Amino acid sequence: MVDFRALLIDIDGVLTVSWRPLPGAVDALARLRAAGVGVRLVTNTTSRTRSSIVRALRTGGFDIATDEVMTGVVATAEYLRHHHPGARCLLLNSGDVTDDLEGVTLVDDDPDVVVLGGAGPEFGYGAINRVFGHVQRGASFVAMHNSLRWRTSEGLVLDSGAFLLGIERAADREAVVVGKPSGEFFTSALHSLEVEPGAALMVGDDVESDVLAAQRLGITGVLVRTGKYTPETTEAASGVPDHVLDSFADVPDLLGV
Repeated sequence: MVDFRALLIDIDGVLTVSWRPLPGAVDALARLRAAGVGVRLVTNTTSRTRSSIVRALRTGGFDIATDEVMTGVVATAEYLRHHHPGARCLLLNSGDVTDDLEGVTLVDDDPDVVVLGGAGPEFGYGAINRVFGHVQRGASFVAMHNSLRWRTSEGLVLDSGAFLLGIERAADREAVVVGKPSGEFFTSALHSLEVEPGAALMVGDDVESDVLAAQRLGITGVLVRTGKYTPETTEAASGVPDHVLDSFADVPDLLGV
């Protein structure tokens, strides 16, 4: 196999479910670190700030530093600062992540930009229709990610990608997606590790947004049969993963470490 020097890892459904470590995940990550493999956690989680994510992972036993976690929220803030400096932004998101939106002006009315985060109880008809109205009237449209579903301890639940598709179709407008499966999101992770795509693996439970999106950039894709994985979704996917493993616990053996 290629000498892989870096590992991009999704969190929810790969390392944890409802922030509880999946069997063997803590030990597997420790083995990979001991072998000198660089790590970046790339997550579309939008309900928590990056510091909160790190605290939850450390509580679960994972040895993770803050700068090793890349989130769609942080990436969105960077995108807005660069492409819409000073813009009035309306955010629809489940969870308070304002600490990770430094330099972004959040408003309740008359936005220049509408930002769609992660779904939750806040995504009622009134809120969704309000977003639709602003987009229809010409506000720029940004989505932190387009994941359709995610797995909790109670099973699969809808995520904001399901609502995003409806808004896009109704308004005849496409949102700019900043987190996975955006190529820029993966590329940023690679740059932070100072590796080329051919020297990295992406491990995820979402065959499209995690695995195939990474493979299109030349990153080796590893799909795990945990989290949101289903055989039906994998069979209907737009491509074939490079590797399919039962869980993240099998990654060290794949790499021979």
